[in-house]
Amino acid sequence: MKKILILLLFVSQVFWAQSAFDQGNQFYQKENYQAAITSFESVLNTGKQSAELYFNLGNCYYKIHKVAPAIYNYEKALLLSPNDNEIKTNLEFARKMAIDDIKVIPKVGFNKLLADFTSKYHYDTWAWIAVVFAFLFLLFFVGYYFSQKTILKRVFFIGMFFWLLGIFLSAASGFYEKSRNENERPAIIFAESTPLKSEPKASGQEATLLHEGTKVYILESIANWKKVELTDETTGWIEDGTIKEIKN
Repeated sequence: MKKILILLLFVSQVFWAQSAFDQGNQFYQKENYQAAITSFESVLNTGKQSAELYFNLGNCYYKIHKVAPAIYNYEKALLLSPNDNEIKTNLEFARKMAIDDIKVIPKVGFNKLLADFTSKYHYDTWAWIAVVFAFLFLLFFVGYYFSQKTILKRVFFIGMFFWLLGIFLSAASGFYEKSRNENERPAIIFAESTPLKSEPKASGQEATLLHEGTKVYILESIANWKKVELTDETTGWIEDGTIKEIKN
């Protein structure tokens, strides 16, 4: 009986979340963006997440010129759907609303080449690629084992080597991408403005003034301060309450 009640509760929650999501879309079509935000965020409060949900939230905040929440929600959507060009386009539009124009210093060398390659797919996708290669390896092994002709044995043996190499590369790429993903801590500044300090204290020298919507990367934490790095590789300290981590 308890399991049935839990199942009914889960089903009703799913239907309610879908209803709130549809209602949010209706509010958006009527240009009632604040009501749409309330509906979409009520879905998030149930624990449901999706790229479409965050994308719609980003669109709402963009329409009412709330730069930090717009960028934040587009970034959240991009995490769940990293190859979505529509999300990338809208994110670029939102970034143009931000006051700070911080240059992005491109990374160079082998690490950049490696990151560019592994970031083509999510680490879960790399895992599935490895599974497919393993299945193909098994098929070629069966073909090699049962083949009677020497030429076929050679073909299947070479194929086995090829798929084995594919398994290794895809698995290694998945592990590297997962590690890189977990170690990277991007965040968006939500405060209207906040100083970047040279030290983690209020009396520290101010290096520059940052504004809402700027993206930073958290390096370490001390008390209520975060050491962050900007996209131009400038580092400094900002107060914890001024930013919101994208991966939380």
